[in-house]
Amino acid sequence: MAKEIPYLDVQNLTKSFGALMLFEGISFSIAEGQKVGLIAKNGTGKSTLLSILSGKEGYDSGDIVFKNDLRVGMLEQSPLFDPDESVLDACFNHQGDPEKVLKAKQILTQLKIRDLQQPMGQLSGGQQKRVALANVLITEPDLLILDEPTNHLDLEMIEWLEGFLNRGNKTLLMVTHDRYFLDRVCSVIIEIDDRTIYTYRGNYSYYLEKRQERIDNRRAEIARANNLYRTELEWMRRMPQARGHKAKYREDAFYELERLAKARIEERAIRLKASNVYIGSKIFECQYISKSFGDDVVIMKDFYYNFSRFEKMGIVGNNGTGKSTFLKMLLGEMQPDDGRIVIGDTVRFGYFSQEGLKFDEQQKVIDVVRDIAEYVDLGSGRHLSASQLLQHFLFTPEQQHNYVYKLSGGERRKLYLCTVLMRQPNFLVLDEPTNDLDIVTLQILEEYLQDFPGCVIVVSHDRYFMDKVVDHLLVFRGNGDIKDFPGNYTQYRDWERQTQKNLQTQQTHPRPHPKGRGVNTSSPASQEGGDGGPVKRRRMTYKERLEFQQLEKDIAALEAEKKQLEEALCGTVTSVDEITRMSKRLPALNDELDEKSMRWLELSEIEH
Repeated sequence: MAKEIPYLDVQNLTKSFGALMLFEGISFSIAEGQKVGLIAKNGTGKSTLLSILSGKEGYDSGDIVFKNDLRVGMLEQSPLFDPDESVLDACFNHQGDPEKVLKAKQILTQLKIRDLQQPMGQLSGGQQKRVALANVLITEPDLLILDEPTNHLDLEMIEWLEGFLNRGNKTLLMVTHDRYFLDRVCSVIIEIDDRTIYTYRGNYSYYLEKRQERIDNRRAEIARANNLYRTELEWMRRMPQARGHKAKYREDAFYELERLAKARIEERAIRLKASNVYIGSKIFECQYISKSFGDDVVIMKDFYYNFSRFEKMGIVGNNGTGKSTFLKMLLGEMQPDDGRIVIGDTVRFGYFSQEGLKFDEQQKVIDVVRDIAEYVDLGSGRHLSASQLLQHFLFTPEQQHNYVYKLSGGERRKLYLCTVLMRQPNFLVLDEPTNDLDIVTLQILEEYLQDFPGCVIVVSHDRYFMDKVVDHLLVFRGNGDIKDFPGNYTQYRDWERQTQKNLQTQQTHPRPHPKGRGVNTSSPASQEGGDGGPVKRRRMTYKERLEFQQLEKDIAALEAEKKQLEEALCGTVTSVDEITRMSKRLPALNDELDEKSMRWLELSEIEH
């Protein structure tokens, strides 16, 4: 077995800001070819650690050793550029080399930066981040250090970047909240938890499994220590003067036992379920709306959609196809050119936007939320105070009394989310809510939205998040082409790939006419692709119609069973045998549901 060549070795690294200890005595290493994902909660030092490794931030103690002559490329969260230099000049590593200029153009084109002479000052923050990412990739460093590389990338770009990083023997360390990206790119996960570092030699799915094992083992260890602690405490209290020198080792062991017995594992917050949300049957109706900017950019044309009660919709599409414009029209911030949007009388929007992150820096976190309301009414006599809501989203009581200016970028977005929820909307509109949030917060938000008894629209490039939350998609394809798809993102991508595959098969091997049946040339309407003649769509057979109707019933039954299983597994009264049975049934049920949904989609494309 080939020996791993260490590129980076970190030993006993400690970093604090005043009284706040971020991490203490952490050690890890990265070898050639390893792709390492760094996971930690917001505010616990992920970006600080990357800044330390890049030499831009100091540290209290420890050793950081890079391999001699190692070339390191760093992507920061908020890169800075000269506003007057062109995009191509901002890729300063090309140095006039024609090959490097060609590579720069290729990567920038993949990241949808096409005007290479445009001044950097004219680019949006997201576009500048993409130029910075291109800059790092062009240099082909030995070690890539990437801070949230998928932020500001659309789904197409994210999938391209996955492929790019997986090609060759690249070595990288990255922070990202994109769990599919972690799963498909990373071979090692390191986690900072409670100022300590843990290493998992596998992808994100492996990390989830082993992390739970670690927590369960730690919980059992604490329980054993508590049992022994009571016995040892009694011994310590009995005639302390009578203890001789030989018992000193037992006394020392007692203090170590006491430390372990008093240790606490941070428990996940219980699922927050609000029942006091009412929304009427009329939600909103897009009545043949059109919107364009000039003659070139068409957002939508004669678009009709009637939004259903309790619907959880995802909106996906490449940057610039009109997703945010659609939300602004829905919320009345922008008017359509033609048509109108009719909103139901009971609808109360809660809008999480890209521009809404504005706070008084000198205000305390708890006061930001209390200024909106003192509590949330959960129904059935239950209330949730502002402090409890913050705690649910992982703001400790100490952090709640911090000033806003002390918060990290991710903590600010989390606070903004809490201010939106505190207003008790019955229709949540979330524009890129997952950017800069840590994975634990994302899991809490996913559960909140799954249980939310109102309506939800989410615009997001986080595929994992979309799969967990939405059951319906609007796919903005550009030039006013909007696909209405009944399923989540993964189902849509499967359908899209299958459609492309079928199309390629038809183009390569055109289907011959059935034996013994010629083309009826007497009727132009029945011609199949004659000399420019109309193509008649095949109608659904009686057997297919019966199958289609049965599939709808089967899918509804399977979804009901899935919901029942998930609720039972979240409960506490199920026996071990039942948990085992349900855990085996759930993946089989999901497979069956996917299979039937795909067949339903195939049949839905046929004319009824």
